[in-house]
This record gives sequence, C-alpha cells and structure tokens, in this order.
Amino acid sequence: MGKRILLLGAPGAGKGTQSKRLAETYGVEHVTTGDALRANKDMETEYGTPRSFMEKGELVPDAVVNEIVEAALEDADGYVLDGYPRNLSQAEYLTEITDLDAVIYLQVAESELVERLTGRRVCDDCGTNFHVKFNQPEAEGVCDDCGGELVQRDDDTEETVRERLSVFKENTEPVIEHYRDEGVLVEVDGEQTPDEVFEDVQVVVDDA
Repeated sequence: MGKRILLLGAPGAGKGTQSKRLAETYGVEHVTTGDALRANKDMETEYGTPRSFMEKGELVPDAVVNEIVEAALEDADGYVLDGYPRNLSQAEYLTEITDLDAVIYLQVAESELVERLTGRRVCDDCGTNFHVKFNQPEAEGVCDDCGGELVQRDDDTEETVRERLSVFKENTEPVIEHYRDEGVLVEVDGEQTPDEVFEDVQVVVDDA
C-alpha cells in the first residue's frame, strides 16, 4: 500500500505545489476535493449529485463531499489529500474511513500569505501563473509562454484574500487542532523555498 498523506495549510501556503511533488515522488494519487467532485459530478448519493449543487452555485454539502472523497480514496493505492477535510465533521469522517500515515501542516504567517496571494498574476489567455515578487515574467505584464496579458484575478485582491483566510481560520483551524490533540500533526515551516519545504515534508513522510 502506498503512503497515505494529508497536507493541511491556508490558501497560499503551497499545498498544491507540494502535493503534486509528493504524488510524483511517492507514486501516489493527488486527491483534491475539487478534482474529485468534477470527476464524479454525476455520482448518485442519497442527497443528490454534486452537479445538482454546482450548477446552482451552491456549496456541495459535507455528506456528498464525504462520499465522493471516500470513492476516490478507495480507488487509490496511496494518496496525498489536498483541500480535505475542510472542517471538523469531515475530519471525523476521514478517521472512520481510512488510516493516515502522515498529517503535515504547512505553517505560513498571515502577512506572508497575503503577499503571496495578492501578488499573483494570471495570463488571460493560457492561464499560466506568475508572481510580482517570486516568479516575475521576462516582460512586465506579459506572459512568457504565449504573450498574453497578465491580470490580477478578482479573488486575489487584498480584501478578498483576507476574507478567504478568515474563512479558513474559522473552518479549518479546528481541524488542525484536532490532529494536534491526537498527537499526529507535524508542522513544517512553509515560508522556506519550495525545495526546502519539500525536503522537510519528505523527512516526515519517510519517517511515517
């Protein structure tokens, strides 16, 4: 059985980057809630299909998300979970359906998260991500890949970013405390370079 890894962290902490590297390095599935819902949007649950909520622009209820994630994990020979569980009831459900080898929390100060998220620029044409500080394009405002215009997404403005972080705190901080109380949470300094973060994360996974 492959490693079963849970990666926790606020928006902008680098979960996506680290999850992809973990999945490649350990040959496991990268399971995100969004991907799982999109892949199974017509899966019948007793509460309806994910599509019925997504098309109305509503949040998919926990019970539906739980079933979709469970199906994704059953099919996977090892996985890295990214973006689930988002709240305590999902965390409790996860404990019922699987045993985790490693629970890792990427710790990044709020001021750093705001800088990372508000500095992101996305190509209007091909969707490539850049950053005004950490990953600048060769020509300002122009995509290196296709020459398209780089724009700031609406959800990357400071006001929206702070709102996203406050929602994360309210919903997901209790999840972090839950795993800390169980004595299984390992914190990694997410403010290092991506390579340094990955080295620390690998140590945790290899010890698990």
